[in-house]
Amino acid sequence: MTLDAAAALLMGLAGAGHCLMMCGGLAGALGQQAKWPQLLLYNSGRILSYTIAGAIIGGAVTSVASSSFAGLIYLRLLAALLLLMLGLYYGGWWLALRHIEALGKPFWRLLQPLAQRTRHATNFTTVFAAGVLWGWLPCGLVYSALSWAALSGSAAAGGLYMALFGLGTLPAMLAFGWFSKTLQSFLRSQGFRQTMGLLLISYALWTAVIALRQLIAG
Repeated sequence: MTLDAAAALLMGLAGAGHCLMMCGGLAGALGQQAKWPQLLLYNSGRILSYTIAGAIIGGAVTSVASSSFAGLIYLRLLAALLLLMLGLYYGGWWLALRHIEALGKPFWRLLQPLAQRTRHATNFTTVFAAGVLWGWLPCGLVYSALSWAALSGSAAAGGLYMALFGLGTLPAMLAFGWFSKTLQSFLRSQGFRQTMGLLLISYALWTAVIALRQLIAG
């Protein structure tokens, strides 16, 4: 697994507390009224939406920026900045990232009426559709992960990065649906969030240093 792919997975794992706040209510309701197959199917639909978004942005950005080496480096610096903001957000030190979520609200307004109809879904088809629809919920965490998909170099790689990110979010979503209050409390705890925040900040700084070196050398 490449370091960028590992970073996408880490973003999902680190965002447990954020996932519980953003999507935990729906996952909890689903967990109470559905069984494991439905819960896994819902999350499969959600991860599919992330994968599609990653493939779209990975392919689009690559087609535009691949002709310029400097352009790709600047994109990596932007991704490092978003990852730094994400780490600060996780740690509770700076919450500016939540303003990025406003970018997706116009699109979400189109999907929200359909998504609301699936909140109490129990049959397999509707549960999967619920996951697909709620996967487009505006989320700064998802948008930060998409910044890595943008640097992936292809639509396939962008989709892979976002699929890994989605897999990283599974522990939090399954925890709310089925696991104990103790695990939920741990995933929400300040210590866990700050530890994950520091890991992401370290990776962001390391990424920025490498990008700056490439820019100077080029």
